[in-house]
Amino acid sequence: MRRESTPPGEDYKIRCPRLGHQITFSYCRYENKGLPCFKVLDCWFTHFLVEDFFRKELQPDQWKQAFERPPKTKMLTLVELIQQAKKTQKS
Repeated sequence: MRRESTPPGEDYKIRCPRLGHQITFSYCRYENKGLPCFKVLDCWFTHFLVEDFFRKELQPDQWKQAFERPPKTKMLTLVELIQQAKKTQKS
């Protein structure tokens, strides 16, 4: 079977290790403030040529921002979410 660099359709879902439920590729594609999720290469590589897809799709600076930055620690992510919730509650 020949693998393609074309992503699967909206009817194709896999389990997201971060969210814990089924999601489509389109969610992973824009999850990170308009950029791909940092885990998308790991999650989708067995389903299609996801790295080829993003190398064609993204500008070099977008690639670096999405995949070459060290991920935030869970503690930092939690602190940011708490701060965001406080701001939302004040509004």
